[in-house]
Amino acid sequence: MTQELTAGGNLVLPEGAVRLRVGGEFDVSALVTGADGKVGSDADFVFYNQPDAPGVRLRGDTLAVEPGRLRAGACRVTVVVSAAEPGARLSAPRLEVADGAGRAVARFTPPPPGPETVLLIAELYLRAGSGWKLRAIGQGYADGLAGLARNFGVDVRDDGGQDRAAVPAPRSPGSPSTAADDFLRLVNSARIQAGSPRIALDPRLASAARSHARAMADAGRLGAEGRDGVSVHQRITGAGYAYIGVGEHLVSGPRTPAEFVEYCLGSERSRRTLLDPAFRHAALAHADAGDRYWTALWAAPLTPDALSRTAAEVVALTNTERGRAGLPPLAVDPLLTAAAQAHCADMVARDFYAHTSPDGAQPWDRAAAAGSRRRTIGENIACGQRSPAEVVSGWMNSPGHRANILKREFGHLGIGFAGGGRAGTYWTQLFGG
Repeated sequence: MTQELTAGGNLVLPEGAVRLRVGGEFDVSALVTGADGKVGSDADFVFYNQPDAPGVRLRGDTLAVEPGRLRAGACRVTVVVSAAEPGARLSAPRLEVADGAGRAVARFTPPPPGPETVLLIAELYLRAGSGWKLRAIGQGYADGLAGLARNFGVDVRDDGGQDRAAVPAPRSPGSPSTAADDFLRLVNSARIQAGSPRIALDPRLASAARSHARAMADAGRLGAEGRDGVSVHQRITGAGYAYIGVGEHLVSGPRTPAEFVEYCLGSERSRRTLLDPAFRHAALAHADAGDRYWTALWAAPLTPDALSRTAAEVVALTNTERGRAGLPPLAVDPLLTAAAQAHCADMVARDFYAHTSPDGAQPWDRAAAAGSRRRTIGENIACGQRSPAEVVSGWMNSPGHRANILKREFGHLGIGFAGGGRAGTYWTQLFGG
């Protein structure tokens, strides 16, 4: 049974590891002290830039403590919560305590914080004859995190410079959160082992991920589109990120970035996305509404070279299919290419998917508008496919699209691609004869 604690309340901790989680926009830290109430060294201060000490490990919003592995002489671990954003007041945190297997042991919601930006939320302490116990505190601290660390004996400079233990100032807006740092470290470790290049966090993807996670939490369900009618891909392009390749993980359940990454590596399809060597940027965000809703985004940026390579691959795959049928290859036509590219961009911009545009224009109208004088025009379109191989395979498995690809009268081809919209990707083949 989970025990609800009040300030000053305590409980005997189970043997082994204990997990303490404070969800929300907070930084969690811990101070390991001896009988004198002081740290033994600066290494006893655990925070997002120094997340490990003997017996203590910080991962995102969760602190894992193994009392039996604390450094010699340690008899207390004080858990501290501070505002993640500079100048922000603390909102009401909630502490969740679980045993090493993740079974809930206790919860503690302290009284609403005052003007302080730091809160001593709980402490683990060794009681002679009783073993390790946890006490709920909920006490605000007025001198900030550096002042608190100094009070516990951490060596902090008084000259306003960086302290020797790198006591963190609040993060500046836009800098990666602890959860994002953990996510990036875990993902890049897996990618390196798989032979894929490292990825980097991107603030535009982060903005889109936060927005979509919140939309899923508001709707109370997972989905590529929120109740606001906006898709995750529209959020990405709306945040200013143009992509040639994109992937997403929309997940509920995991409580930490480590659990999230472990979940994604557990299935073949999700693992392929996480390890895809084409992706260069990523972001992770979550929102809580009873359950925890995660959005991870993966992307390769759109560049002229990337677009040219993608189009060339579609042409090559198309001509391979024609060769198998004993037909001559199609030649790339720059005017048909311009018309195909414009149609993809138009489908994203005006949120439609059709051969006929909202103003009634047909494929031959678009070809003529681009300056083409080809007398015979045909068009294939597709949406949602994530690669040239996938889109050409889909066309070849559709009788009407296959007929266009294998039509003897066609001798020229233009390829278009655009990322965004409801489907995420839009493709056009424009044939001319």
